[in-house]
Amino acid sequence: MKRLARWRERLSTRDQPFDGWLLLAALSLMLIGWVMVTSASTEVASSLTGNAYYFSIRHGIFLVVALLVAALVVRVPLLWWKANGPLLLLVGIALLVLVLLVGREINGSKRWLSIPGVPFNLQASEVAKLCLIAYMAGYLERFLPQVRRQWGAFLRPLLVMALIALLLILEPDYGAVVVMTGCVMGMLLLAGAPWGRFVLLLGLVGLAGFYVAIAEPYRLARLTSFADPWADQFASGYQLTQALIAYGRGHWLGMGLGNSVQKLFYLPEAHTDFVFAVLAEELGLFGAIGVVGLFALLIWRAMAVGRRAELAKLPFAAYLSYGIALVVGAQAFINIAVSTGMLPTKGLTLPLLSYGGSSLLVSAVMMALLLRADIETRQAVRRASPAAPREGPAPRLDKRGAVQ
Repeated sequence: MKRLARWRERLSTRDQPFDGWLLLAALSLMLIGWVMVTSASTEVASSLTGNAYYFSIRHGIFLVVALLVAALVVRVPLLWWKANGPLLLLVGIALLVLVLLVGREINGSKRWLSIPGVPFNLQASEVAKLCLIAYMAGYLERFLPQVRRQWGAFLRPLLVMALIALLLILEPDYGAVVVMTGCVMGMLLLAGAPWGRFVLLLGLVGLAGFYVAIAEPYRLARLTSFADPWADQFASGYQLTQALIAYGRGHWLGMGLGNSVQKLFYLPEAHTDFVFAVLAEELGLFGAIGVVGLFALLIWRAMAVGRRAELAKLPFAAYLSYGIALVVGAQAFINIAVSTGMLPTKGLTLPLLSYGGSSLLVSAVMMALLLRADIETRQAVRRASPAAPREGPAPRLDKRGAVQ
């Protein structure tokens, strides 16, 4: 027990200026993502551009820009985000409206904005996630007692989410709807809203989701192919069956980095939505579990940051951290569950790991906000803790030994 206590003390970041484990998990996932994007995209890049490292170079540039932006964001006080939460929400909604009007359509969905002079497309839903979390954290700080007692205060953020969900459905981007709705519901739950309200709402949302799932033939086809992808493995079940083949080929230790067969035009979107399947094929079960462990470490430390902020009476930092942990955790879980056949196919990237400038940039900003929340919380705790009494000068004694 003493040895375990010593190890816990050595690994603790209690006396550090920020949580080093959080930073380690985030940077590790980013670097692993760059390696896997490079490995998964070489053949596709050669076919499309003639340069095998085209996507790798672009992802590397995205990574450097994301780190630079994160370094700037971590210097911005959370007070700025709290004060501008409503404005950020309007910016997020405006981007979702704009993408429906002038957005670029790719694979049947309008999710991207082409910005003149910028060499990548901006995915509006990624920015909207960040804006929604900042707004929700500020809302819960202002109306926390009312959210716990009154239906009206509880429903107002859900109405905002309903508007955002409607705009996302029109794109369509159902994966983002699920992630953002889960984030809002989770933040309300962590804020102490009564359980009974969630049971009622989950029933209504479940019925609405069932109707949406069967309303269009292609959505119903996705569900049936998810249940038995091998029944139509060359049509609706093609992507999932190829991903499952990649997992099967990986075995315990994998085929070796760069030796994936499924990335050779068998598995569509191998460097974006299904990069985890290529990772499992090349690095095996142990490599896949290692990456899942890094995500678990990241989410655990993010929730710990939120809990420390809550105990330090910093509700905005607390709910901001909770929201980021919920979004990253939900998106990572859905992406991995889709590629392993546990959930129907959704167009969601793997945070910090998949190819994509918008996703990487927003994920890096979220990590910077977590670090900023942790830094401000630790500073507040140090200011609040009573200072140790300072020792004064030793008393002076006279010739007889009495205190003067």
